[in-house]
Amino acid sequence: MTKPIDWTLLRTTALAVAKNAYAPYSKFRVGAAALVDDGRIITGCNVENASYGMTLCAECGVISELARSGGGRLVALCTVGNDQPVTPCGRCRQLLWEHGGANMLLEVNGEPRKLSEMLPVAFPEESVFVNPEAD
Repeated sequence: MTKPIDWTLLRTTALAVAKNAYAPYSKFRVGAAALVDDGRIITGCNVENASYGMTLCAECGVISELARSGGGRLVALCTVGNDQPVTPCGRCRQLLWEHGGANMLLEVNGEPRKLSEMLPVAFPEESVFVNPEAD
């Protein structure tokens, strides 16, 4: 039997890491906490810069931490912004798909939802690595 996801722990952890966000432009501090398939909890926070478009979302930080700490697959994720629940943007949903898959869970409005519901037409993993010489 699989251990239930501790959404309260994920939310509390996301709230704590949001305090480390670098958000001098938007003043919107975002934190994310994710459960990895080996039981680890990993985190990320947003890091802005003056160009805005190059801002790193908190979920990007989670993916970087996943790679840095040895990899694995994401099982569940909670994201908060300025102490309130927020839903990952489309770019981040695709990143999460590639590292957690269709059945990964996101907390949305206090309820877990499969990533496939939140990104119904994701780029499939098999299309991510395209060999330009294949024809």
